[in-house]
Parts: sequence; structure tokens; C-alpha cells
Amino acid sequence: ALALIAAPLAGYSGWLAGWVPDSYQRYQAESSIRRVTLPDGSDVELNLATRLSYASFIDRRRVSLDSGEAYFHVSHDSAHPFVVQAGQGSITVTGTRFNVWKYQDNVVVTVTEGSVKVRSEQRGNDSNLSPGMQASFGPGDMQPVVGAVDTQKALAWRDGKLILDDLTLAEAVPLINRYLDAPLVLGDQASADQRIGGIYSTRDIRSLVSALPQVLPVSLAQQADGSTLISNRKMRL
Repeated sequence: ALALIAAPLAGYSGWLAGWVPDSYQRYQAESSIRRVTLPDGSDVELNLATRLSYASFIDRRRVSLDSGEAYFHVSHDSAHPFVVQAGQGSITVTGTRFNVWKYQDNVVVTVTEGSVKVRSEQRGNDSNLSPGMQASFGPGDMQPVVGAVDTQKALAWRDGKLILDDLTLAEAVPLINRYLDAPLVLGDQASADQRIGGIYSTRDIRSLVSALPQVLPVSLAQQADGSTLISNRKMRL
């Protein structure tokens, strides 16, 4: 009988201390964009191949972005800050609109409305972002890299588009890999330095990949692990 009483008391004590959530949900999107409303009233758009979880605690709301990309319209609640954990960092807001993209262990945060605080490490300092700003960080970064961004291009995925604005392949490949089951891999610096531009459908990224040797001096080779190696190919006269 004592054990039956102790278990609920322990759970209540954990909730009161902010250790145990009073609700927990998981969400994912695979082959299409998914729109969900969280229990707190916040709206979230999940890009393709995105997985995240939501937990409500006594003093905060927490989202863990396991993989992919999501756009958040956070319901205002100053008593319960909304915290997104991604990679080794976190993003904290009370009510705003922003985008978080996690690629491997790298994270990019883009703000369209309101303001957010970005911290790249537990011991790092907060960076404050306002609309039109973007922060990026990876493992070991004590401070995010912050700068201005074209939010329309950065969030084109919400309209099913991928905009590559005269990017090097080194910059473009992570964006392209969001929509591939097996990644592209750059085989040499000459390939990484090649530039590409255009607007593409996120539902047909394979066509973009297949066309690379036609528009750039590169070749594609399928690898044993399923990835595609991009290598430099000398232009023929």
C-alpha cells in the first residue's frame, strides 16, 4: 500500500521540481510537409523527414528537434518560456515565429517575427535575434555565427521550393541532402567550389541531382553505402 502511495507522490514531486512533464507528444513528417498544433496552442510546420517531441513542464515548454526542420508560431506565455533543443544548443522564446533546421549536428535558426535567444552550448552566452536574422552553430561552438538573411529564400521549403542563389556546392549540398534518402558527398575541393543556382521543387530533388553533370564539370558515382560521390570532371574541348 505504501508503494502505491509513494509512486504518485514521487511523480508529483518530480513535476513540481520541473523534472517530470505533465504531457509528452511526438510528431514526425516523412514524404510531405505536416502542420500540427501543439497542446499549448503553438503551430508547427514540419519539413520532410523531420522528427520532434514536445513536453510541457510546470515552468516551461520544451521541444526536442531530433532531425530535420520546423517552423514555429509560438503561442505567447511569458510564464512558460518555449525552449527548442537542437544539437548541443537551445532556442528560447515566449511568443514569436522562427525556423530551426538541424543538419547532422549543425543547427541554423531563422527569425521572422519577434525575438529569440540562441545559445550554442550550455556554458555559452545568449545571442539575441530579431526578424531577418539568422544564427548557426555546430559542436564545440561557444558562440553562434549571427548575420542577416533573406527569410523568403530561407523558408521557401514551406512552399515546396528549394532556392539556391549562386551557392557553391559546399554550401548547396547540405540543403539538397535534406530531401534525399542517401546523401551527396563531395569528393574534392574543385567540386566543392563549383557554383549552382536556381529554384527547384523539393518533391523532385532527384532531377536536380541527375542534372548536375550536365550543367557543371562534375561526375556522379554511386557508393556502396548508398551515397552519391560528386567528383571533379575536366571540361572537354
